[in-house]
Amino acid sequence: MRISVTIFLTDETIAPVPLARELEQRGFAGLYLPEHTHIPVERTTPYPAGGDLPREYGRTLDPFVALAQAAAVTERLGLGTGITLVAQHDPIALAKQIATLDHLSEGRLTLGLGFGWNVEEAADHGVDWRTRRDLVRDRMRLMQALWTPEPTSYDGEFGSVRASFAHPKPAQKPRGPVTGPRTLVGGAAGPKLFAQIAEYADGWLPIGGRGLGESLPVLRAVWADAGRDPAALQIVPYAVLPAPGKLAHYAELGIDEVVLQLPPAGEPEVLRVLDAYAEYM
Repeated sequence: MRISVTIFLTDETIAPVPLARELEQRGFAGLYLPEHTHIPVERTTPYPAGGDLPREYGRTLDPFVALAQAAAVTERLGLGTGITLVAQHDPIALAKQIATLDHLSEGRLTLGLGFGWNVEEAADHGVDWRTRRDLVRDRMRLMQALWTPEPTSYDGEFGSVRASFAHPKPAQKPRGPVTGPRTLVGGAAGPKLFAQIAEYADGWLPIGGRGLGESLPVLRAVWADAGRDPAALQIVPYAVLPAPGKLAHYAELGIDEVVLQLPPAGEPEVLRVLDAYAEYM
């Protein structure tokens, strides 16, 4: 099983370059970074985990800038977003960022995407909360049109793009209905989420990994009904606090990558946790 990590990198934590170097030297498979553009001080949206919102949420580095630094000092380390808030971006500009990072890293990018939880943050980007899932689907289709080998137009419910010269292309080759980098969709299990995964993604990025024994057969059925190759479906439990029995359970479910949570801390503490995670490598 491949062991990757995720961390809230901020202006107060370990920096991307030393972290990326340590991860590659220690044999970790990848580094995934979350995204929040800002956290409005006045908000009514509760923190999903309960209690006060941790300090790091309002201090996150831009994931694409940080991952570009990580890419420049590594050769094998996977680079991922966990997750990109697609609804909060201009899709044409975001498509360029994603394609550039995948091109420069020679195909090491995983685009983890999601729909968000902070209503006020999304509202500042002009997002109508009720339609955000449809908006994300539409923007993914628009970006995938820009990533196709030949100029391809897209006319959707929320946006459109003319057939265009748009380079660089992602290094990863088109596969089935998916164009662009490896794409995983985050979110809670449900019919709408599973339908979107089967339509335009390579798999699912479930936070914490609870309940997979019950939800995976449902997703696999939706995937098969969409005509997708059963062997191609990827499930990557995300932000996991590890235990030997937990990882063994994932392996029994056919999962071959898991993303472990690192603390949003300085270099000494992060390295201590990496030392502790060595037993799972």
